[in-house]
Amino acid sequence: MKMNTMQSVIRIIGIALIIGIWGCEESLPPIDGNYNENIRLNQIGYYPEAVKKAVIVAADANTEFRVIDAKVMRVVLVGELSNEHQWDLAGEKVRVADFSALTTPGSYSILVGDMGYSYPFEIKEHVLRDAFLGSIKGLYYQRSGMALEKAHAGKWYRPKGHPDDSIPFHASSGKKEGFIRSSKGWYDAGDYNKYVVNGSFPLGQFFQLYEQYPEAVKDGELNIPESGNGTSDYMDELRYEMDWLLTMQDEDGGLFHKLTAKGFEGMIMPHKAISQRYIVGKGTTATLDFAAVAAQAYRVFFKTDPLYANRCLTASKRAYEWATMHPAVGYVNPEDITTGQYGDEDFEDEWFWANAELFVTTKDATYLNSLMKNPIDFEFTPGESWTAFMRFLGVFSMLQHQVVLPEEVAATLKRGILGTADALVQKGEKLDYFQAVDDFQWGSNSDVLNAAIICAQAYRLDPKKKYISAAQHAVNYVLGNNAMGYSYLTGFGSKTPMFIHHRQSEADGIDDPVPGLLAGGPNSRMQDTVNGVAYPINAAPMRSWADVEPSYASNEICLNWNAPLTYVLGFLEQEAQ
Repeated sequence: MKMNTMQSVIRIIGIALIIGIWGCEESLPPIDGNYNENIRLNQIGYYPEAVKKAVIVAADANTEFRVIDAKVMRVVLVGELSNEHQWDLAGEKVRVADFSALTTPGSYSILVGDMGYSYPFEIKEHVLRDAFLGSIKGLYYQRSGMALEKAHAGKWYRPKGHPDDSIPFHASSGKKEGFIRSSKGWYDAGDYNKYVVNGSFPLGQFFQLYEQYPEAVKDGELNIPESGNGTSDYMDELRYEMDWLLTMQDEDGGLFHKLTAKGFEGMIMPHKAISQRYIVGKGTTATLDFAAVAAQAYRVFFKTDPLYANRCLTASKRAYEWATMHPAVGYVNPEDITTGQYGDEDFEDEWFWANAELFVTTKDATYLNSLMKNPIDFEFTPGESWTAFMRFLGVFSMLQHQVVLPEEVAATLKRGILGTADALVQKGEKLDYFQAVDDFQWGSNSDVLNAAIICAQAYRLDPKKKYISAAQHAVNYVLGNNAMGYSYLTGFGSKTPMFIHHRQSEADGIDDPVPGLLAGGPNSRMQDTVNGVAYPINAAPMRSWADVEPSYASNEICLNWNAPLTYVLGFLEQEAQ
């Protein structure tokens, strides 16, 4: 049977008495680096008061587990594995080791019967700090238009690529001739293109963290070129992307859709990817997403640079005005453009986000009245990501600033978020690996983390442990407690992706991929099998992932994946103990 907390405490006390009074320490096999990958857990570690559960695959019945203090090779907790569970999403039979009673800071490993040791992990306060900062530093490695110097980038330094200082218009932009300067910004994913939709949406999530926890990152913590300028390194990094987004606004206020070559470059370094790039398309989705994030930018930059903040707000209002005159201009790739489309024919969520952010920033009731015309959809659906999740960003911003809201509106938003979070908590309690997603699509890791963001907002409204535990389980999942046994964040954990779909990581001649980038995760659709990617045979949804460079459907990195990871890690670093 599964050990409860009191039993665990009794067991710990008993072991302490045996060791302390009689001095008889159990003889343990040495930790020699041969870890058993069927013992799944967060490979970085846990906060002292967090729920701590390891998942053991194919363990025998009546098997004990022991938690070992790896520094002194001493047993600190003994427990019994749970009854066996059949997990269909993972395609596994598992037992669970609950060691939540262990709260003493230290470095540990779990020993299960004769299966051997788990990967090492820590228990301590701020245990996720390095991963949090690493997920932000990953954005620096994605910078376009500048050289990455060795002093800041370490062994991943590289020459300048894509200055983008004279980019011609593609006919789809509505311009027949001319050029614009559109420098800075982050590469979107494993490719070298820059997209307004997929720049604005993740930037909105990054801004959200700053609005809620402005002291989360100090100046100098990231070791980027701007470190030491008296401004948070986090805001310096986010401004690099915002600066680029501002260049993508047309004279009439509308936003061009993307800056891209006609096709994806090969697996080469940025400075060698010299195909002609173009300003492509123009539409309502990009324009509204920009209007929303630029309104946020006003709030987050106002204290440090009011002139810049006002520039962003002016740009936001102009974009919104263009959208009101062009309320449903969709985007589809022209015949000669084959890079990421990021199209969306349903504009309701983008309108909601833009109205929400502009209302919070300006207090103009026109925006509030517009967004309240239709019922608010609070249902979380995997796979929405950049097509619909932004409506939640609008809700989060309004709740963050609910003092400006009518009381009945604030109450509606609060009920909606708490109700969705409760449903996600209940789902996570029943689903494989204690996370809340049961449909694994492209970028499933971001779905797991976006669900966690909803639970984080619920915790901020009503600080119940179940909400913060749900967020922790999501992080445990992406950092190793999953059906693949990988920490999906490059450079963080004992077993991490080595062959992400990322051009610099493939082309730079360095064994280790660029660190701080989150792989997309299991994708049951496996769209890249047509290109020869081999997944595990008869892969269950949670095992539809391959650590191979060609797997763009499961192993590519993306701003959309890193943004919710950064938020959840930052939230936990501020709120968890």
